[in-house]
Order: sequence, then C-alpha cells, then structure tokens
Amino acid sequence: MIVAYSRPIAMKIYRKLLELRPAWKEKIGVVMTSGNNDPEDWKAIIGTKSHKEELARKFKDNDDPMKIAIVVDMWLTGFDVPSLATMYIYKPMHGYNLMQAIARVNRVFKDKEGGLIVDYVGIASALKAAMKEYTKRDQSRYGDMDISKVAYPKFQEKLQVCKDLLHGFDFSSFIDGSPLVMAKLVTGGVNFVLDAKAPKRKDLFLREAMLLKQSHSLCSSMTTEQERHEAAYMEAVRSTVVKITYGGSGGKTLSLKEINTQINELLKASIQSQGVISLFDSKQADENISLFDPAVLDEISKMKEKNIAVEILKKLMAEQVSLYKRTNVVQSQKFSEKIAQLMNSYYNGLITNEEVIKELLKTAQEITELYNNGEKLGLTQEELAFYDALTKPENIKDFYQNNELIDLTRELTEMLRKNRTIDWQKKETARASMRKMVKHLLKKYKYPPEDYDTAISTVISQCEMWTDNMTA
Repeated sequence: MIVAYSRPIAMKIYRKLLELRPAWKEKIGVVMTSGNNDPEDWKAIIGTKSHKEELARKFKDNDDPMKIAIVVDMWLTGFDVPSLATMYIYKPMHGYNLMQAIARVNRVFKDKEGGLIVDYVGIASALKAAMKEYTKRDQSRYGDMDISKVAYPKFQEKLQVCKDLLHGFDFSSFIDGSPLVMAKLVTGGVNFVLDAKAPKRKDLFLREAMLLKQSHSLCSSMTTEQERHEAAYMEAVRSTVVKITYGGSGGKTLSLKEINTQINELLKASIQSQGVISLFDSKQADENISLFDPAVLDEISKMKEKNIAVEILKKLMAEQVSLYKRTNVVQSQKFSEKIAQLMNSYYNGLITNEEVIKELLKTAQEITELYNNGEKLGLTQEELAFYDALTKPENIKDFYQNNELIDLTRELTEMLRKNRTIDWQKKETARASMRKMVKHLLKKYKYPPEDYDTAISTVISQCEMWTDNMTA
C-alpha cells in the first residue's frame, strides 16, 4: 500500500508507476474520493462507488493480480487485508490516525513475519508520541516500539539463519579481503546457493536474505562493522542469484556484458568494492551471447562456477526456444519438453551439473543444426516450419519421396500466405475455410487420412503463430 500526501500526488505516483511498468495496469489501483472539479482523465481511474468496492474485493483476494493500492485517506482505518505486508508512507500522520494506518500491515497471516513500513517523511517521532497516548494494553497489541528490542534481535536472528544456510562455504575473507577476493567470494556464494544437490537451499536463502535486508533497514545504525559486512555479503549473493535465475533485462537477449555489469554494479552499491569481476573473459563480452557461436558455448562449459553456468545456459536455451515459438511450433514444443526433462533430472539429483551442461550444449548444437536443415532442403525458415508440421507423424516420410514433401510444403506455404489475414483466427468461418483448404491439399497429395487431424491441427497452430507475428 502507498499512502500519498494528496490526491494530485496519488495520481502522479500512479502514472509514474505505469510509465515505468506499463504491464502493471491490472496490478495497481487508486483508491480515493472524487470531486466535482476533478480533471476528466481522473474519472476513469478513480471510478464510482461500485468501482471502489470492486477494487476492495480484488485487493483482499490474494489470487487477484491487484497487489498495489495507492491511497490518500481511504482504507487507512477499518480496512483489513491480513496478507498486506508493506506500506510506503509519503504523508505526515499523527496520533490515532497514524496508529490505525500502520496497523494495516500488522495483521497476522500464515507465516508472515510482520509488517514493513517504508517511511519517506519521518514519522518516527510522531509514532513515539502516538504510543504514549495508548495504554500498556494497546502497546502490547501493536508491539514494542523499541527498535533495540525488536528489529535488531530479528536482524541478528536472520543473519545467523543466512550464515547457517551457507554452512560449508567459507566467506570469512570477505570482511578484510581485497576487492577481487570479495568479488570472487560473491560468485562463489552464488554458485553454492544454486547447487542442485541442495534443492531447497536457493528458495530458503532468497527468503531469509530478504528478511535480513528488511530488518537491517530498520536498525542499520545499531549494527557492528562485522555485521554490516556480513549483511552486505548476503545481499550481494541474494541479488546476484535473483539476477541470474530470474533475469531483470525486460525480456531482452542476455549478454555477457549485462551479466558482468550487473554483478559489478551490485558490488559497488553493497560493499563499495572497486574490484572488477568477470564471469567471462571472452573478447565478445560486449556482444550478445549466441547459441550458434561455438566459442561462447565452449566458454560457458569451462566456467569454474558450474551451477551458475547451468542457470545461464538454461536461460539462454529458454530465450532461444521462445524465439523458435514465434516461427516453428513443432520444434519449439520438442525443445521445450527436452529442456524441461533435463532440468527436472538435474534438480532432482539424477544428473550432475557437468552432465546437464553437456546435454544442454548438445541440445544447443541440435538447435543450430535445425537452422541449417532448411538450407539443405532448399526451404526458407517459414517453409521449414510447415515441413516440420506436415512430418510430425513419425511414419509420414515413409509414404513420400522427399521431393514430394518439399512440393507439398511449398504449395501449402504459398496457399496459406495468400489466404491468411490479420483477424482470420478470430473468425470461426475463416478458420473452417482454412482447414478445408488444408484438407483439400492433403488429399491432392494423398496424405494418409488417419493423420489428417494431427496435420491440420498442427498446421493451423503454426499459421496462428505466423499471423501473430504479422501484428507483432
């Protein structure tokens, strides 16, 4: 929940968030009173009474996409969402109103550790004054406000939990080590956290390290120098794991430079390190990683941090399959299933990181060879996609000479090219007509009738992707 100082500021926050994250339209809602003199473009956002009631229903539903409520005065009292855990305050408040507001994030819910208040206006003194107005019964209800008794012990607890999760990896040199040593210890810690032999470690560490970061933000002035260094190390490892495994590049192609830069920027922010770490030493560090470049694949296979190599390679493969999905439905499905099986075997401990890297590299080589298949057959990538759709049934190639399949593929592609339209897949009549044309062509080439349904379904799916790319 974001508490804005005024209605105009609430609208500015809303628009700025959508400017930065256009895809978050369903995630954010503005809840405030409306006025007769409101600008016209506010009305659709603020809505009517029923609109606000619908927003309340959505915000209370943990499965609903809406996760961020921007408020001014509404919802600060008498509005309970037990799962609500974070409040950003941009508005001065005092006494009863302040206590009621912060209580919004202080409700008990499942394994919720507590509420986090992010204070942008300085409410600490007002909060202490408000607490004096309450009886001991009220204080026990809202909790002890002494940071040294609450936040600092929680920080120490979470720091120890994180250290326990890293048991077996010695990062003690981080505190007084050189910048290069510090940087290497971060990547070593990331590699340790990503070890598939301890499948629960990554998620546990990410959760506990985040709680450590939150508690540290409340008591950083009270921590010792050693605790600050250890907390900085945990945050550097946590953030790097998140960047490598979940991305953060907005869907763009992952580059060697991006990975190295992200880690170094993180180190500078967390520990003021002047050292530079490079997971890759390739001259191509300024270029995008390509699965079709043997030098890049060889470099990934030689990385000392094998668990990091697996995650990077998995991400690269997923990106490439995603690209394939736009053009070749058969091959994208085939490789998606293969990669999923490999990663499941790896995460379940059935194969080692060296083995999964070897298999992923072999799969990358298969993808590379697929691009060459079209050239060998004299087909464009567009035609090759329909060739793969027609030959999906395993026995089809036994019925035809290859030149007959090539002729069928080319005629099919040309027919679909002439008859596809931007909105054809939205009209059932147009789809039925398309299926009829495909079936007629299959009959012309004496395609086995028992495989009609599979072929037509796959061809239509391929054509849908084709048309989607026309509008992309």
